[in-house]
Amino acid sequence: MNPFPYSSDNKRYRSLAYENSRQGLKVYKAVVDAGLSCPNIDGTRGTGGCIFCDGGSGYFTASPKVPIDKQLTDELERISEKVPDAVAVAYFQAHSNTYAPLPKLREMFETALSHEGICGLAIATRADCLSPETLDYLAELNAKTQLTVELGLQTVFDETAERINRCHSFADFCTGYHALKSRGIRVTVHIINGLPKETEDMMVETARVLGKMRPDGVKIHLLHVIGGTRLFEMFERDEYVSMSLTDYTDTVVRQLEVLPPETTIERLTGDGDRRTLVAPLWSRDKIRVLGTIDRLMAERNTWQGRLFRSTDEIEVAK
Repeated sequence: MNPFPYSSDNKRYRSLAYENSRQGLKVYKAVVDAGLSCPNIDGTRGTGGCIFCDGGSGYFTASPKVPIDKQLTDELERISEKVPDAVAVAYFQAHSNTYAPLPKLREMFETALSHEGICGLAIATRADCLSPETLDYLAELNAKTQLTVELGLQTVFDETAERINRCHSFADFCTGYHALKSRGIRVTVHIINGLPKETEDMMVETARVLGKMRPDGVKIHLLHVIGGTRLFEMFERDEYVSMSLTDYTDTVVRQLEVLPPETTIERLTGDGDRRTLVAPLWSRDKIRVLGTIDRLMAERNTWQGRLFRSTDEIEVAK
């Protein structure tokens, strides 16, 4: 018997499949590249981006030279080949999608919302790319459509953030996160396992601290070594060793235990570009990864939130 209440199958965590079953409708993501940059690339906060950055956040994204309306048409056609009459949110994924003047943001998001078949927006960005004017506009969008803002935290440890050239601190993240939540905006947070010199206990601590902030959704990623990145150069010099399947899945189970049971787990492993993925190659088999996590949770008779304690204090990691 599954002891986890927020599940419609054998999952012992609150999955997107469970959310879809509650709504009676599966909502897909139509991935869009708006061609924006990042303050950690253009010199505002740093240059070169994070050490793992390959210029985007997934290999499904179209060229930013293609108009947003055309990108959405193509994406919806791709989705409808599998699911006719599917509905989708426009997912602005690559780089920092609030890092532009307000008129540009209005043009981007209003174009997407006016497209037939689009029922909402998912906007990926950095917590330090949320001006007061942008926050007010996001609140305006939130009042009229289904909106999720996705923030990259990656780690609560500032020493790690500096090591990966993140160019913002945990305190910066908290400021942006709370500004969104205070406006009633749904927030999904990304964290990464396997960052250089982080122990498994540190990765679990990132999840524990994040859990106290009660995010609406969490995406847990494995750090991929992608060709052409600075992380790849470190890997080639034997300065970085990627996580094993055993270590990764054990860490994820421990992280799920300390996250609140009401938080939706939107991802448990990322999609590295198969054309340029160098390591770890086991990550290509997502079914194996997810199956291993399910098996470990059942063997340990554990579930999401089993060790969550809302009364624990949040401390800003250094």
